[in-house]
Amino acid sequence: MSGVPSIFNDVLGPVMRGPSSSHSAAALRIGRMARDLMGGELREVLVEYDPNGSLVTTHTSQGSDLGLFGGLMGWETDDARLPDFREEIGKAGIGVEIRYVGYGAEHPNTYRLTLRNEREERRLEAISTGGGMIVVQVIDGVPVEMAGDYFETVVFVRDGAEGLAEWLSGETGVEEVVVCRGGEAVLIEVKSRACLPEGLLEELEKNPAVQSVRVLEPVLPVLGRKVMEVPFLDCGEMMRYREEQGGGLALWELALRYEAARGGISEEEVLAKMAALVEVFETSISTGLGGTEYEDRILPCQSGKFGEMMEGGRLIPGDVMNRVILYVSAMMEMKSSMGVIVAAPTAGSCGALPGAVFGVCDAMGLGRTERVQAMLVAGLIGVFITSRSTFAAEVAGCMAECGSGASMAAAAITGLAGGSLEQQMSAASQALQNSFGMTCDTLANRVEAPCLGKNVMAASNALACSNMALADYRHLVPMDQVIEAMREVGELMPREICCTGLGGLAVTPASRELEEKLRANAERGVRNAGV
Repeated sequence: MSGVPSIFNDVLGPVMRGPSSSHSAAALRIGRMARDLMGGELREVLVEYDPNGSLVTTHTSQGSDLGLFGGLMGWETDDARLPDFREEIGKAGIGVEIRYVGYGAEHPNTYRLTLRNEREERRLEAISTGGGMIVVQVIDGVPVEMAGDYFETVVFVRDGAEGLAEWLSGETGVEEVVVCRGGEAVLIEVKSRACLPEGLLEELEKNPAVQSVRVLEPVLPVLGRKVMEVPFLDCGEMMRYREEQGGGLALWELALRYEAARGGISEEEVLAKMAALVEVFETSISTGLGGTEYEDRILPCQSGKFGEMMEGGRLIPGDVMNRVILYVSAMMEMKSSMGVIVAAPTAGSCGALPGAVFGVCDAMGLGRTERVQAMLVAGLIGVFITSRSTFAAEVAGCMAECGSGASMAAAAITGLAGGSLEQQMSAASQALQNSFGMTCDTLANRVEAPCLGKNVMAASNALACSNMALADYRHLVPMDQVIEAMREVGELMPREICCTGLGGLAVTPASRELEEKLRANAERGVRNAGV
């Protein structure tokens, strides 16, 4: 794992279906790597969740089962079959058993899998770290570190690991070779940016010191590199770099340089990737505005009536703010109806950033170029946040999700309004400061409410902070210090209000009643557009 965030890996993405990126998309990626570990052949899977984590109470309602099952079948995060995952895994002939077992998991989003087919059994442990990002930590009792940003060739060896590792290190295209040990078990982890040549894989499999070889394909869009140099990794370093470059670079241009260096790709490729994401954002909003339906959700489609009232002049005046609310609502309804969205920075907070940015763009008559630039700005602010803190609500509550989204959006829309780089950073700092301590206490364990309201609040926060920054309100605390304080606040928050369904609104009588209604509807097979 590089430890250097990518805008497209860690911040904006994945393009996905499902209620939660840290549950649905991350679980799917873990399932994909587990499938590869078994050479694509699976018959039985035992899934074990630790009761001290978040998954015992949320794995069904927040999409861990959906994502994990999809990954075990080899699907992508936006596969159209995901809503029918239970039926499809039965057709695939894969039996899955889920157990709650206390095994001392240190991370709240820990997956322990036992995988079987007719010939072998393997064990894999992995964690979801937020926003769809993962780390595979253990294979067959052996500690490893795989983030899904390489082709990972796993060589299970009998003996002679050091000699094999030395040989493999000299092969063309190999980025890193690590000998991993756990008890008496030994394996070699070979990281590369392309699959090793077929001839080399065959030679490995025939080696008498080798038990078996498996190739785990990357699940992230931007691959890692052993030697990775980026021009900066926090706000202070960015400001110094900018001065060294003459002081005239815009924030979006700095983001462009960062991501090109991080991914080892051209600036043109970065712009093309962002343009493709902008198109997905726009399609999601427009589709959501057309109306959505889905069983097993709390809220009906509400954005349609809001749009009608806005167009009819029956809302409190405020064209930009009302447009932002409309777009946030449409995006959240797309997520809740299993439509395709971009986790930005997470699925649970997928409405705030695009709602604010595209709402402002449409109000100002701005086109594709400005939207791409704004999202680059947002992505870079997200890089600074995730490099020193987290996007995982299970770790730091909704501050990590909607708070981060508000900060990212504030910088982006300040730039759209012609604000200076200093004003953009001020807006980002103010918006994140305003978000400290936000709980993640979802009703009926669905990522809908109070998520919708918090996304609207985050977008409103971004808009307000942008205008205050444009008027040179003082933010007082530099962004790097705000991010560090955010991390510390997250560590102080009790787990009951960090996406576990054990506190706050999640345990109110109203929440329990909604949960019972949803369960009853599911048992009757009722298709509804809200309860």
